[in-house]
Amino acid sequence: MQSLDVISVNIWQMAASLANLVLLFLIVKKFLYKPVKNMLNERRSAIDNDYKDAADAKEKAVSDMKAYEEKLSGAADEASAILKGAVDVAKSREKEIIDGANEKARGIIKRAEADALLEKQKAREDIKREIVEVSTLLSEKMLGREISADDHRDLIDSFIEGIGNGDEAN
Repeated sequence: MQSLDVISVNIWQMAASLANLVLLFLIVKKFLYKPVKNMLNERRSAIDNDYKDAADAKEKAVSDMKAYEEKLSGAADEASAILKGAVDVAKSREKEIIDGANEKARGIIKRAEADALLEKQKAREDIKREIVEVSTLLSEKMLGREISADDHRDLIDSFIEGIGNGDEAN
């Protein structure tokens, strides 16, 4: 048979290999594992901070959106109130304008009635004056002489009374 030298176990070699492995492990742990672990922890905390900042930003955005919606709702209410106020002012102004126009119309009608009454009185006075002139001329021609002032007044008064009574009957 063949010798078992190839398969034999060398304890010193195994101990040296194990010592090398432990030493290598400690070196890797000291110089590689801890810095890598610290770097990963820093990255994790940076990512957590980013998530926290994102959540805060989202929360702020939601609160800003709610505030904006409330302001928008308030602006709509304010616009409605302003519009209602403008309509009220317009209605008030409309009433003032109509009342003013009606007052002017009444004034114009009163002036027209007063002018008509004045013209009517002027026309009566003119007619009376012409009648007096005509009656004086007619009386002078009928009598063939000049009438005295007293006769003239008496004649005019009686004629005017006759005309006045005739107006009242009509």
